[in-house]
Amino acid sequence: MTKILLLSDTHGYIDNQILKYIAQADEVWHAGDIGDIKVTDTIKMYKPLRGVFGNIDDNTIRLEFPENNRFFCENVEVLITHIGGYPGKYNPVIRKELQENPPKLFICGHSHILKVMWDKKNNLLHMNPGAAGKHGFHQVRTMLRFTIDKEQIKDLEIIELEKRK
Repeated sequence: MTKILLLSDTHGYIDNQILKYIAQADEVWHAGDIGDIKVTDTIKMYKPLRGVFGNIDDNTIRLEFPENNRFFCENVEVLITHIGGYPGKYNPVIRKELQENPPKLFICGHSHILKVMWDKKNNLLHMNPGAAGKHGFHQVRTMLRFTIDKEQIKDLEIIELEKRK
C-alpha cells in the first residue's frame, strides 16, 4: 500500500502546511509548474518524488523532470503531464496517447482547478489536484491525497490548505 500526496502549480511556493502533508505520504507526485527547483529539492529531502515540468518551468527544472512521466505504482499504471485537459477536452497530443494506450490513472495540472473524474471512453481515472501555490486565479490552495493498494486507487481526500488573500 502506497500513500500518495499529489500537488501541482506550486509556482515556487512551499510552506509548512504542505510539508506537514508530505510527512504523512510515502511518495509525492508533482504535476508541473514547480516554479523553483528549491520546491522539489525540499520535497526530496523528506520523501521520494515523481514529477513533470510545466509551462512556467525553467531549464533547470526541465533537465530534471520530463514533460510526461509514465510509470507503475504497485499495479496501477500512471501517466502525469502538466497540460492535459480533462475527459472530453483533452490536449490533442495527450488525447491520442490516452486513446491508443490508456493508463489506469491520468494526472495533470495547469488549470488550477481541482477535478477528479472518471473517463468512461478511455476507462481511466483523471485527477487534477488544483494549485498548491499562491500565484494564479484559484481562491483556495488545494492538493489530493490517496492510496494505491495493488490495483486499487482508494481513500481519496481533497486537502484545502487555505483561502488565498
